Amino acid sequence: MDQKLIEFSNLMRGNGVRVSTAELLDAVSAAGVTGLADRESFRAALRATMVKRPGDLPVFEQLFDIYFSGLGEIIKQADEALRGAMAMSEREFQEFLERMRKLLEEHGGELSELARRLLEDNTGALERMIAEAARELRSAQNGQSIEEHHFARALARALGLDRIAGELRELRDRIERELPGAADARFDEYLERRRQALDDIIRRYVRMERAKRDVRAREASQMNDIGDKSFYYLSDEELERMRQAVTRLAQRLKNVIAIRRKRTQRGRFDIKRTLRHNLQNGGVPFKLYFDRRRRDKPQVVVLCDVSDSVRNASRFMLQFVYSLQDLYSRVRSYVFVAEIGEVTPEFRDRDLNQALDAALSGDIINVYSHSNFGNAFRAFVRDHIGAVNRRTTVIVLGDARNNYNLPHDWCLREIRQRAQRLIWLNPESRSTWGFGDSEMERYALHCDLVEECRNLNQLYRVIDRLAPR
Repeated sequence: MDQKLIEFSNLMRGNGVRVSTAELLDAVSAAGVTGLADRESFRAALRATMVKRPGDLPVFEQLFDIYFSGLGEIIKQADEALRGAMAMSEREFQEFLERMRKLLEEHGGELSELARRLLEDNTGALERMIAEAARELRSAQNGQSIEEHHFARALARALGLDRIAGELRELRDRIERELPGAADARFDEYLERRRQALDDIIRRYVRMERAKRDVRAREASQMNDIGDKSFYYLSDEELERMRQAVTRLAQRLKNVIAIRRKRTQRGRFDIKRTLRHNLQNGGVPFKLYFDRRRRDKPQVVVLCDVSDSVRNASRFMLQFVYSLQDLYSRVRSYVFVAEIGEVTPEFRDRDLNQALDAALSGDIINVYSHSNFGNAFRAFVRDHIGAVNRRTTVIVLGDARNNYNLPHDWCLREIRQRAQRLIWLNPESRSTWGFGDSEMERYALHCDLVEECRNLNQLYRVIDRLAPR
């Protein structure tokens, strides 16, 4: 059971559900209490220990039904179907199986292990043999996918299903010769139905394994459907899926950066120092030297336009910034429309939804006024320029539509002179920049990077530039 729970947790992680080692251990303990007899209690135990976010519940339910309606359950269902087809009660079926086992002990010496386990109704052995054959077959394919029908046929051949029919005929003839009358009509029916059941078990097992892989493929397909759709035109359902995707993107980047930092903890390889200190060894680098100078974690300042025209894009960007706060030594977040206000304390002290509501609700600034980028930038330089230094990356998210007010682009120049870099993400199509009341071309002159960021796929491409190296 422990191994199955480990595999299930890996399946959950592969489909975007975060399951820590501690939570896996909790699940193992809970499963030990509930056992497997009561399926719903077992499901509830895993749900309580493995799922933290409401958005992950549908994925958990789907994966649970797929994984724990596994090979053992398929074999069990095949047994029940066979008993029903032979019109036997549970007691009659068990008596028939006992008679079959005695016949096999006396007359089944030449049977293969697969045929013997099948006729004995040895569920555990059958499950092990099918799973091992499937694992060896996938290993032989070197991870290459194969069409479901062909994989089922290959698995049947690997198990020796093509020889089963001949083995059963020989068994029937041998018993009839050695024990006339024992191979009656019910005996013949049982042999034939067992052979058919094995074929059905293999096909259902392959279909189940395909379904496990397709959960992730279906999710990826759904995200691809909305990946190029503008933030402006998302439905309520798509907004929820987008929120989940942004959270998973943030988590994935955290993992990548954590690995990157772990690999560089010992510093960069110092080839000059290594060669110099190994001259006494004839230049053979018996001892390696690394540059152990520590790099400071960068700082980030986010200026986010939260006017009605970019509200959806603002929410996703602020959500991402909230998720990545621990990657930087300091994150300071500001929202603006015509005036600017700091939301850093809300992001630091509140959970995600509370922080976003505070930033977008109008409690910090008037979010219903007309956009005035110039006025907001001038207020930032006047009151908050001390937040920017040589280690700071400044990120501006906005459409640069200034309602024909003074742009005060000199403010961006001053910010750029103090910052490490200045990045502008615009949720409008690039083809509209500079037209009408857009000041994008004027502001872009003072930025290190200007990118269109109006959908999820563009956000994916931009985000890696924001992550510390």
